[in-house]
Amino acid sequence: MLYFEDLTPGLRFHTASVTLSEQDIHAFAHQYDPQYFHTDNARAVGSVFAGLAASGWHTSSLTMRLVVDSDFGRSVAGGLVGMGVDKMRWPRPTRAGDTLQASVEVLSGKRSGSQPDFGVVKLRWVTRNQQQEEVMSLETAIWVAVRQP
Repeated sequence: MLYFEDLTPGLRFHTASVTLSEQDIHAFAHQYDPQYFHTDNARAVGSVFAGLAASGWHTSSLTMRLVVDSDFGRSVAGGLVGMGVDKMRWPRPTRAGDTLQASVEVLSGKRSGSQPDFGVVKLRWVTRNQQQEEVMSLETAIWVAVRQP
């Protein structure tokens, strides 16, 4: 298990990867973000994306799954209890055929003043495609149990 004390600034974790299909993009978009540049290949050509693009929320959801399934995600004491997200960005579109992998970097940690059994750890998540181009990033804080209260 990883406790608050183990999550020191600069520590990095990497996930497995996942490849996105056109069918995956369409299915997610039809259910959650049915804009034409996610659902209609022909119309998407004339969009700002110049072709079919996955919803940013799809990329974010896949990233969450990759992180939860990673050694890091399975090891954090108490699970990945989020406290909010800052600076979420999608600097380039995710396309059908892209293979995504995420990394998690520990930015900082602060022991809770009101609940001494816990600390807040600030993380930066970055998701890259097979060309190592960044397709999503965010900063988040998680609530983590302390090993020795």
